[in-house]
Amino acid sequence: MLSRTADHLFWLARYMERAENTARMLDVNYQTSLLPQSPEVAEQGWRALLSISELTQDYQDRYGEIDAKRVKDFIVRDERNPSSIISCLRAARENARAVRGALTTEAWETTNQTWLEFKRLIADGLLLRDPSALFEWVKFRSHLSRGVTVGTMLQDEAFNFLRIGSFLERADNTARLLDVKFQAPEGGAGSSAYDFYHWSAILRSVSAFEIYRKVYSNVIQPEKVAELLILRSNMPRSLAHCLSRLVDNLDRVANEHSGETQRQAGRLHAELAYGRIDEILAGGMHEFLDQFLNRVGELGAGISRDFLMPAA
Repeated sequence: MLSRTADHLFWLARYMERAENTARMLDVNYQTSLLPQSPEVAEQGWRALLSISELTQDYQDRYGEIDAKRVKDFIVRDERNPSSIISCLRAARENARAVRGALTTEAWETTNQTWLEFKRLIADGLLLRDPSALFEWVKFRSHLSRGVTVGTMLQDEAFNFLRIGSFLERADNTARLLDVKFQAPEGGAGSSAYDFYHWSAILRSVSAFEIYRKVYSNVIQPEKVAELLILRSNMPRSLAHCLSRLVDNLDRVANEHSGETQRQAGRLHAELAYGRIDEILAGGMHEFLDQFLNRVGELGAGISRDFLMPAA
C-alpha cells in the first residue's frame, strides 16, 4: 500500500475516534458540573479538561478567564482549534475524500454525512439547547462509522490501518479521560453521594456502567473503575484491550522497518496484561497515565516513521 494512502486511512480513523472521545470527555465534565458544588470546583473541572487536552494556553490566548460556555464552544465548534470536534470531523471527512477508492461507498457516505449533519446541528443551536444530546449524537455517529467499516470493508491493509488509528487514539483518550478525574479535587469532600455520581459519570462516559456492575457486583470504587479501564482486556475501551488490538493489527502490516515499533507496542501490552492495579496506585495514578501517554505518543511517531512516510 502507498504510504500516502495508509496515512490518510490512519488519520481518518484517529480523527473520528478523537471526535468521539472529545465528546465523551465533555459529557463527563458537563454531567458532573450539574452536581452540587462550589463555583471554584466547577471551574477547576473545566480547567482540568483543557489541561488534559493540552489546550489551556490556546484557550487563554483567545478567551482569558475560564467560563463553561466558552470552553464548550472552544472544544466543540471553534474551527481555529485543530482539536475541536468540528475540526476533527472535517479532517476525517477530508482524509476519507482523499482515499475514496480504498473505502466502500457506505464508509465514505457515513463519514461525509456525519460532517454535513454536524454543521447543521451546530447551526441549529443544539450545543446551547442540549449539550448532552449533541455529545451523544457524535458518539453514535462514530459507532456507526466504525460499524460500517467493520461490516463492509475487506479486511486487508486498508482495514488494518484504520484499526491501528482507532485503537491508538482510543488508548490515548481513555488515559486522558481517567486523568481528568484523578487530577480533579473532590467537589463534595466527605460526600459519598457526590463521589458515587462523579464516578458513575466517568463509567457512563465510556459506556461501562453496566459492565462495571456485571464485573464487580458492588458499590463503585475508584480503584475498581481504574482497574476496569486500564487492565481489563475484555473491556472494549480499556488500555489493555486497545494495546492488544493495536499489536494484532501492527503484526498484519509489519514490514522490514517496523520491528522496533512492534517491540515497543508488545512491551507496553505485556505490562498491561500482567499489571496489577495496586502496583499502579502505589506508584501514582497520574504518574502512570502520564508515562502511558508519552509511550503512546512514541508509538504514534514510530508508526508514522515505519509505515506512513514515503521512503527517501
